[in-house]
Amino acid sequence: MCGIVGYIGNKDAKVILLQGLEKLEYRGYDSSGIFIVDGNQNGHLFKEKGRIADLKKIIEPYLFSTSGIGHTRWATHGRPSVENAHPHQSTNQRFTLVHNGVIENFQELKDTYLPEISLTSDTDTEIIVQLISHFSEEEQLTTFEAFKKTVSKLKGSYALALMDTQQPDIIYAAKNKSPLLVGKGIGFNAICSDAMAMIQETNQFIELMDGEFISLTRDEIKIETQDGTSISRETYTAEVNLDDLDLGAYPYYMAKEIDEQPAVLRKIIQAYQNDQGQFQLDTDIINSVISSDRIYIIACGTSYNAGWVGKQLLETLAHIPTEVHLSSEFGYNMPILSKKPFFIFLSQSGETADSRQVLVKIKAMEFPSLTLTNVSGSTLSREADYTLLLHAGPEIAVASTKAYTAQITVLAALSEVIAKKNGLAKESNMAHELGIVATGMESILSEKVFIEQLATHYLSTSRNAFYIGRGVDYYVAMEASLKLKEISYVQTEGFAAGELKHGTIALIEEGTPVIAIITDKDSAGHTRGNVQEVQARGAHALVITMEGLQKKGDQLVLPKVHSLLTPLVSVVPTQLLAYYTSLHRGNDVDKPRNLAKSVTVE
Repeated sequence: MCGIVGYIGNKDAKVILLQGLEKLEYRGYDSSGIFIVDGNQNGHLFKEKGRIADLKKIIEPYLFSTSGIGHTRWATHGRPSVENAHPHQSTNQRFTLVHNGVIENFQELKDTYLPEISLTSDTDTEIIVQLISHFSEEEQLTTFEAFKKTVSKLKGSYALALMDTQQPDIIYAAKNKSPLLVGKGIGFNAICSDAMAMIQETNQFIELMDGEFISLTRDEIKIETQDGTSISRETYTAEVNLDDLDLGAYPYYMAKEIDEQPAVLRKIIQAYQNDQGQFQLDTDIINSVISSDRIYIIACGTSYNAGWVGKQLLETLAHIPTEVHLSSEFGYNMPILSKKPFFIFLSQSGETADSRQVLVKIKAMEFPSLTLTNVSGSTLSREADYTLLLHAGPEIAVASTKAYTAQITVLAALSEVIAKKNGLAKESNMAHELGIVATGMESILSEKVFIEQLATHYLSTSRNAFYIGRGVDYYVAMEASLKLKEISYVQTEGFAAGELKHGTIALIEEGTPVIAIITDKDSAGHTRGNVQEVQARGAHALVITMEGLQKKGDQLVLPKVHSLLTPLVSVVPTQLLAYYTSLHRGNDVDKPRNLAKSVTVE
C-alpha cells in the first residue's frame, strides 16, 4: 500500500525513480508521481492518475537530474486524482514531500497552524508539507529543524521523504509505523519502502526504526533521534534474486507464483530439514511454544485463512489449544487471554499495520511472539521474539498464492516438531508427506487447460458464486472465495456446508455456481448431501474431491495426500479458477481494483 522511492547520486534520477516505482506496483496504487531538481536548482513535479505507464508519458525525456523522490499512492484521504497524487508541495513550491501512512490529526493541525492556507488537495499529506513551510518561514527554522518540529506534531503513521529546492543535494526522511529503508551505494544513496525498489542499484540496506530521522546525501547517511542523538547502524544484505522478479514467459505474476508452489514447498523442506530427513527448528522457539498454554494466531486476509488450517495442524498434532483472530479486531477487542499465551503472527510482507498494532500491545504485556513472514528484516520479523521465514521468494501479485501455501507448510513443520518434542507423533515424517504434496501440486498444475474450461463454463458470466466445505475444506472455501472475489470481482462467499440450510440456501438461484470441496472422508457424505440440496434449487454445482472419495460426475479429483495437508492441494485448483475467471473477464490479474499488496495503515 503506497510506495516511496528517493535517490541522490550521479545517475539520471528520473530513470531510477521510475524503475523503483515500477518495482513497487505490486503493493497497489491508483496514482503516482516524481519530483526532481535539475542542475539549476529548478524543481520539476510530474503527477498522474492511473499506472506508471501513464506517468511516463508526461515526463520530459531529456530532463536530467541527480536527485529526486517518487511515490505510488493508494487513496485514503481524497479520491484518486492528479491533485491528490504525491508528491505534494508547499504553496511557495520550495518544499516537496511524499508520505505513506495516515495522519489522524491533520484537520486539527490545519485549523491551528494553517487557517489561511488554501489547499490544492484533499489529502492529509499536504498539511505536512505546508506545516514544514510554515515553521521554516514563521520561526526562521532550518529545513531539518522545521521538518523535525512538524513531525513532532503528527499523530498517526508515516514514512516521509522531503526535498528542499534550496538544498537539492539532501533528502530528509522520517518514519513511524510505516516501513522505510535506506539503500547504501558507492557514490549514491537511496530510500525506499521495499528493498525490491532499489535492488537493481544496491543490495545493501539499513533498517529505520520508529522515531528516527535521516539526512541523506550522495556520500553520507546521518540517522538521529528527535533530540539529535546520533545513531549508527550496520547495513544488511537484501537476499532478493532479480530473476525472481522477472516474469519470464508468464503473462502475469499470479500465474508464475501459482506454478512456483511445488518448488516453494521443496525449498521450505530443505531449509528446515536435518540430516535425518526430519524437520528441525530453533530450540528456543519450540521451548517457548511448549511452555505456553494456548496459541493465538493473529493475521489478516489470506494469512487469516491460512491460520485456520494452522489451528487444525497445531491442535491435532501438537495438542495445544489454538485460536485464530483477525488483527484488525483483536487489537481493539482483545479477548480474555489464557495465563501463558504464545502469539504467532502470519504476514507475507511482515509490514501489516493491523498485525503490528497487536504485536506492540502484546509485547508491552511481555508475551512471547513468533512471526512467519516472507521478508527477512521486515517490521514484524524484527520486533517479534522469533521469526520463521517462508522462503517463498518475492510475491508480486496482489492476490496471494504461494505465501498462503508456504505459511501452511511452515506451520505443519512447526506442529510436528512441537509434537515430537512432547512425545507425540513419534513416527510422523511431515517433510516426506510435504514432498508428496509438492508432487501432487504438479499433477494438478498439469490440468490447467481443463481447469480453464471449468472456469469458463461455471464462472465466466456469473455475478456471484459460493464455495462450500466442512472442517479444513471450509477453511479452504474461505480462501478460495477470497481469491475469486478479489481478482475477478465475482461476489463470492465461502460457507460451512452444514450451515446452508440455516439461512444461506435462500441465496441459491437457478444457475448459481456452487463449488464444493470434499477431502475429508468423515464428512464427505454430509457435504454431498448439501450439494444435492443446492442442485435441487437450481445451483450449478462443481465438485472438487480427493482420490478415494470421488463419485461419478465429480469434475476434479485431487491426488491423495496426508489428511492434514489436503488444503495444500485443494487450494490450487481454486487459485487457477480465480485466475482464469479474472483473465477471461479482461481484468488486470496482478493489480485488482482498490486493493493493495502490503497494507501498511490500519
